[in-house]
Amino acid sequence: MQEIISAIIVGIIQGLAEFLPVSSSGHIELGQALLGLDYKEREAQFSIVLHVATALSTIVVFRKDIVAIVGGLLQFKNNESFQFAVKIIISMIPAALVGLLFEEQLEQLFNGRIMLVGLMLIVTGVLLFFANRAKRTEKEVTPSNALVIGIAQAIAILPGISRSGATISTSVLLGIDREKAARFSFLMVLPLILGKMAKDILDGNMDYSNDLLIPFVAAFVAAFLTGLVACRWMIRLVKSSKLIYFAIYCIIVGVAAIIATMVMG
Repeated sequence: MQEIISAIIVGIIQGLAEFLPVSSSGHIELGQALLGLDYKEREAQFSIVLHVATALSTIVVFRKDIVAIVGGLLQFKNNESFQFAVKIIISMIPAALVGLLFEEQLEQLFNGRIMLVGLMLIVTGVLLFFANRAKRTEKEVTPSNALVIGIAQAIAILPGISRSGATISTSVLLGIDREKAARFSFLMVLPLILGKMAKDILDGNMDYSNDLLIPFVAAFVAAFLTGLVACRWMIRLVKSSKLIYFAIYCIIVGVAAIIATMVMG
């Protein structure tokens, strides 16, 4: 029972931190360390379950946008939906390359490296601080912007760097409208998550044992429901320029994680 409760807590953390700019990967590492969860060889599968849950939340919230984008691609017409889909594809390239070329090296970073998480949370906080001070504009995402935002997403693979924080902040600093920046940030990650899931299924990495089925389902449901709320909430927060609160939070948690690591040895 304790493991199920802990899994639900981690699912809630994922649902909140995937959309709020506080790093889901970093908080998952911190959460599992505090709760004493240790899935060892099942770590990758647990991560996939959580990310698929929040991807489903994104699909539900942006279902109209997704239908329009897919329709634009299928019709292959040079309309707004098709152009947006092309920008999404461009943004995927950096993270996809990093994931394919450095998969093993990246997996080693997600192994209780609390010091790294703390340092990267501070980096996230600094980035959010500058983005919060950026001037408001109404610019659209351009193909060149999409590539730069994609590079930010690739860097955010590091535990402690918030993916939404990095991509939204980069977009805002590039002069893109805040609401459009949030929308693009949440939609651009969907193909990567779904692609990663498909790759793991083909590689046979989605074989879950019965003893972990209930905790994983509990974590999935918690992440999905929390993600629905957090996704809509984050869009409102970005529009109202309240990123400074998350900047302060990330810096405080980052410093606390570093101090805890040094004290505990």
